[in-house]
Amino acid sequence: MDGSGLKNYCSTRLGLRSAVRQQDGDTIDNRIAPSASPADHDANLEPQSLMADGADHPPQILFPGKLRAHGSILSNRSARDLWTAAIPWKKMSDSPRILDGVAIAAQIKSEVVAEVQLLQARGITPGLAVVLVGEVPASQIYVRSKVKTCGELGIFSELLTPPETITTSEMLALVADLNDRDDIDGILIQLPLPKHVDTKRLLEAVAPGKDVDGFHPVNVGRLQSGQPGLAPCTPAGIMEILRRSQLPVAGQNAVIIGRSDIVGKPAAMMLLNASATVTVCHSKTTDLPRFTQAADILVAAIGRPGYVTPEMVKPGATLIDVGINRITDSAEVEKFFPGDPERAATFAKRGSVVVGDIHPAAFARSGAYTPVPGGVGALTIAMLMQNTVTAAKLRRGIAAEKK
Repeated sequence: MDGSGLKNYCSTRLGLRSAVRQQDGDTIDNRIAPSASPADHDANLEPQSLMADGADHPPQILFPGKLRAHGSILSNRSARDLWTAAIPWKKMSDSPRILDGVAIAAQIKSEVVAEVQLLQARGITPGLAVVLVGEVPASQIYVRSKVKTCGELGIFSELLTPPETITTSEMLALVADLNDRDDIDGILIQLPLPKHVDTKRLLEAVAPGKDVDGFHPVNVGRLQSGQPGLAPCTPAGIMEILRRSQLPVAGQNAVIIGRSDIVGKPAAMMLLNASATVTVCHSKTTDLPRFTQAADILVAAIGRPGYVTPEMVKPGATLIDVGINRITDSAEVEKFFPGDPERAATFAKRGSVVVGDIHPAAFARSGAYTPVPGGVGALTIAMLMQNTVTAAKLRRGIAAEKK
């Protein structure tokens, strides 16, 4: 290389390094702030132009199924070239794997069928009672899906639909009756409940051995101490994705964004039990990117659309997106899914699309990721079915197969 060429090369590299330093500096203020205004929040969700390397290398699906690549990952070649040049330690031709939750859920359901058949041969049919209070359309759809899946897998199900006016005392009596029934192995109370019903008191009234949601304090304690029990379905699904995908957990830095009793806290405990080094971040965490950029496994369960942006992700990390956020504004669709004809067609047909808590552009930096939809959400009902069978075995002293 002659002197002129070397000078041009060095100028180009210095310019790129300056851009990277500026980008890194900007991430300092890109954190979860409880007092952030809607405008501040929108500013954090500006679309990114950090893309994967070349449309010739779409993400690979780990399990058999439909090949799918986000349009936001495959578009904008000039941005991809800049990203690849500025981040030399990330070989972008190594396309991220899509962790197909639908395929994994199908595997689990097939295993549940086999377990149900073995129990039926012993005269045992696992039974699930689902309690749906009032007329909540979204809950009705979800409950129907649970009941339908029970029928497909050979599990007995019973749907109870008390009116919205039911009192806490009446609900406690209903739960007590279900606790006493030998044909019911699992009790699920569909949330949310009407405001006048004491939800916490009701959930604690469910017998721990029939608590297929894994919310009872006894089951929470069993999870913490590593004893056999019933674990919350969504975090259990996350662990199944990691295990069945043969992704390393022991010794890995796992960061969870979100500390809910339903996902964040139990997911942290499960990862800790699997020998990961776990950090839980939340709305009071300062300098969030400092934690996420060190995460080998990043679980986003904060309920904010596209909150985790590309610069917050460690190259090659495993991204687990728990969020399901519905978008009904065309500008938002274009912001999150630029140049994605499949999402555009879905929006034109339904008037909405869903996006997770991780910005779709961030998937390009990952080693593997769960899509939305088709990722973690697909596992929740499958794990509910597994919990129902596990409850049937534990109640009768039948050893559950260790996986």
